[in-house]
Amino acid sequence: MVFSSLIFLFFFLPAVLFCYYIVPQKFIRVRNAVLLLFSLFFYFYGEPRLIGMLIFSILMNYLFGLSMRGTYRKPLLILCVIANLSLLGVFKYLNFFISTADSLLGLSIPVTGIVMPIGISFYTFQALSYVIDVYRREVPPQHDPFSLALYVSMFPQLIAGPIVRYTTIADQLDNRRESTDMFAYGIKRFVTGLAKKVLLANTIGQVWTQLSAMEVSSMSVVGTWVGALAFTFQIYFDFSAYSDMAIGLGQMLGFKFLENFDYPYISKSITEFWRRWHISLGTWFREYVYIPLGGNRKGLIRQIFNLLIVWFCTGFWHGASWNFLIWGGYYGVLLIIEKLFLLKVLKKIPAFFSHVYTLFFVVIGWVIFGFDDMTKGWEYLKGMFGFGGLQLVDNMSLYLLLSNLVLILILIVASTPLPAKLGRKIMSLVQTKTWAAMIIENVFIIAIFVISVAFLVNSTYNPFLYFRF
Repeated sequence: MVFSSLIFLFFFLPAVLFCYYIVPQKFIRVRNAVLLLFSLFFYFYGEPRLIGMLIFSILMNYLFGLSMRGTYRKPLLILCVIANLSLLGVFKYLNFFISTADSLLGLSIPVTGIVMPIGISFYTFQALSYVIDVYRREVPPQHDPFSLALYVSMFPQLIAGPIVRYTTIADQLDNRRESTDMFAYGIKRFVTGLAKKVLLANTIGQVWTQLSAMEVSSMSVVGTWVGALAFTFQIYFDFSAYSDMAIGLGQMLGFKFLENFDYPYISKSITEFWRRWHISLGTWFREYVYIPLGGNRKGLIRQIFNLLIVWFCTGFWHGASWNFLIWGGYYGVLLIIEKLFLLKVLKKIPAFFSHVYTLFFVVIGWVIFGFDDMTKGWEYLKGMFGFGGLQLVDNMSLYLLLSNLVLILILIVASTPLPAKLGRKIMSLVQTKTWAAMIIENVFIIAIFVISVAFLVNSTYNPFLYFRF
């Protein structure tokens, strides 16, 4: 079950909200129990065979959290990290290790029949953040296993993030106060995310799906760039849409999650891009990997080493495939180059050129990210630069470009803060007539929702891009 499905929109979500709000606000533990049961059902619906894995992870980290009060805190923390990473290693990476060993060493070890639980990277990182925060004495250990279970398994952020640190949400588990304004904002934020996913990401994603499935030799240079740009827009609007919907759902239920995207495609450097893209993941790696390794406090050589470690881990976190490791290394090298000298250059040149530089390398990065088959990915990259005997342009690429030109222009504008600024400007013009502003806003939200649902009903293309995470 995903947020952009009719089952979720018209059955699951109404049931959650009804059962949640029928319980009086003063009975917060009962509301938490309702939310926990629905969250576990949400996961069970998509992964019935692996719900036990999620519950085991919760119980294991609950016990580790309690053990952080004892004498052997540091050894137990190390054991906790090893245990969590071992679960990831077995369920997410074991088959990758086996196939790699077979290829490199000429072995014939059969791959296992292990199925990777959806969202395992997200909920493992959240559970780890809890235990580490307790170890650091930033928060007390959670004595109620059901409260910790709710934190780890809460359905708004369970399968696609954002990664919510325990310190961010600890107090909200027992002391949140829902309000009409929060609920209204949650609806608007959710519908905005739904529209981004259904109307924008899915529509442009079909272009990438079509072009990436073709033999590169049958494409043109322009065609490869159209495909690369299509995936660049798809992954942003898809991923940010899920974050929008998660934040909106959280608001409906009284939770305030931190923002996960901040218009990354307006960045003027790769460094800035990664401050704006998947903020929760970047924060997690900075707080729990980069800084503990020494960060930038132990000299330039050590800083470079720490960055490479972080980006190796970042790439590997995204999926058990060599292209993700290469993608992580690619960004690690770019960020090191910027830290050494390039950032100073980018600050001195006109903003237009720094934007072009950033978007060029981001697009190349998404091509690396998008192909599990590295041979085809390499051929695709060569084709983008005219190698491999590809013609400059063909009829198909022209057709796809021209037929999607309006959509591409909308995507470009929607990647910037301009629509939000325009919306605030329009609302300010009618601020003296509160009722008029409310009517305009509500009619717009309802219209967007109806159009999104219509697209869902009439389309069979609704991919979930994060099954590998």
